[in-house]
Amino acid sequence: MPTVADLVFTGGRVFCPPPAGGAGSARFTDAVAVRDGRVLAVGRDEVAGLVGPRTDVVDLSGGLLVPGVQDAHVHPVQGGLERLRCDLSGEGTREGYLARIKRYAGAHPGAEWILGGGWSMAAFPGGTPTAADLDLVVPDRPVFLPNRDHHGAWVNSLALRLAGVDEHTPDPSDGRIERDAAGRPAGTLHEGAMDLVGRLVPPPSEDELLAGLLEAQRYLHSLGITGWQDAILGSYANLTDASGAYRRADADGSLTAKVVGALWWRRDRGLEQVPDLVARRAELSGGRLRPTSVKVMQDGVAENHTAAMLTPYLDGAGRPTANSGLSFVDPQLLREAVPALDAAGFQVHVHTIGDRAVREALDAVEEARRRNGFNDLRHHLAHIQVIHPDDVPRFRRLGVVANMQPLWAVHEPQMDELTIPFLGAERTRWQYPFGALLASGAVLAGGSDWPVSSPDPWQGIHVAVNRTAPDEPGAPPFLPGEALDPVAALTAYTAGSAHVNHSDECGTIAPGRAADLVVLDRDPLAGAPEDLAHTRVRATYVDGRRVWSDDDDVTA
Repeated sequence: MPTVADLVFTGGRVFCPPPAGGAGSARFTDAVAVRDGRVLAVGRDEVAGLVGPRTDVVDLSGGLLVPGVQDAHVHPVQGGLERLRCDLSGEGTREGYLARIKRYAGAHPGAEWILGGGWSMAAFPGGTPTAADLDLVVPDRPVFLPNRDHHGAWVNSLALRLAGVDEHTPDPSDGRIERDAAGRPAGTLHEGAMDLVGRLVPPPSEDELLAGLLEAQRYLHSLGITGWQDAILGSYANLTDASGAYRRADADGSLTAKVVGALWWRRDRGLEQVPDLVARRAELSGGRLRPTSVKVMQDGVAENHTAAMLTPYLDGAGRPTANSGLSFVDPQLLREAVPALDAAGFQVHVHTIGDRAVREALDAVEEARRRNGFNDLRHHLAHIQVIHPDDVPRFRRLGVVANMQPLWAVHEPQMDELTIPFLGAERTRWQYPFGALLASGAVLAGGSDWPVSSPDPWQGIHVAVNRTAPDEPGAPPFLPGEALDPVAALTAYTAGSAHVNHSDECGTIAPGRAADLVVLDRDPLAGAPEDLAHTRVRATYVDGRRVWSDDDDVTA
């Protein structure tokens, strides 16, 4: 009996990127056939004889078929919970935030705490909202609302009182309490100081975590995302370990995405935690969750001056200060930890914002290469905001993937008012050097850091190509010499992110590969670059099974 396809895509172009780090360039074809969850054939002539009476033929209607997008750095359960709680991501002003918080509190009179988050630092003078503002709208219940980057939290006076935080409370070693002129806590807690209140926040129940995961998955599938790397699998700040939710969803078949979990490296511990991580990997392995990575947060963020810099931040008058940011893990310990994790077979996933953090992480990987030799673990540095030019070629040389979050590479208040003046002209030119990294031969992977920023890959691709925000046509581009072309940007989000996730069966479209496929409503690679963000998903498939369609879900 002749072979017949289960599924055929025709009527548009098909984007086939090369495997990340391999030879060749992207190619395009015009048809794809799928059988038993795998790509069976590619090309009109090859597919023509595979259509039978039961074949589901999908008309691309002139759109583009692309490999499933993978998000190389995302916090889905956190993002899902915020969508289900007091979600501030749709607002952008102080007044808008306070109005939404007031409405949410009024609609949830039984909530013990007001939780959620997603506010932007740029909406407040100095990036720091106050408890006094929150007290006006929620005076009777504690409030804990992390900002978009989750490196700071907005709390009200009741939350501070319950936590015993006052003018006598010292700053923790890994954070800072924002204070008023009299030294009293003002209402914003930075980095490790979030724990002072966050430790009191009631943890979400297992049912709430599962609901957050499934809401996140639905939303991510609606954006064409078929897999991801969960950037913190463990307990951190107000983030509760979601491992149980993943296991439940995997066991009952509701987990349809392919997930790598990055186990959390606790910075209050040392090398003695490596055996614990090995045991945890064994405990959680199986099904669609692969806990094969370890996440190290090496520094903070530039906007609150906790990102680790090689030279000090400037003050408002352009003079050097005494502050060069924080290395959350001692560099000496990092140079021991990364080789130990590498020897244990872990991929290492490092949060690096400042140029010193990038160098410390690269030095640690170099030490792992010296001790253990080269391997295929695909260590990666996420965020890579400021990179000293001397360190750009080291990514390729050490086999380190550059895990980029392009949405941040734009002129906007958080960049222009809270970052550039305190970095100075030279370091400003070193920000988000995607073009230089690609030219040096580094592998680029695309991620969002959602709920820090939008998980929509087409917004990220738009910024990677245009270096302007999607909703600001005509705005000056941010360091346009570091822009990527559209094919390179899309390759980073497909083949590049699949590479960093060790999803070698995914990332491109070729016979024998997994049929993780996304139908787009247009061919964005054939249109104007400034229209890239307008791309929408019509349907998403994982292993040949449709997991989302605009026909049956219009609420994304």
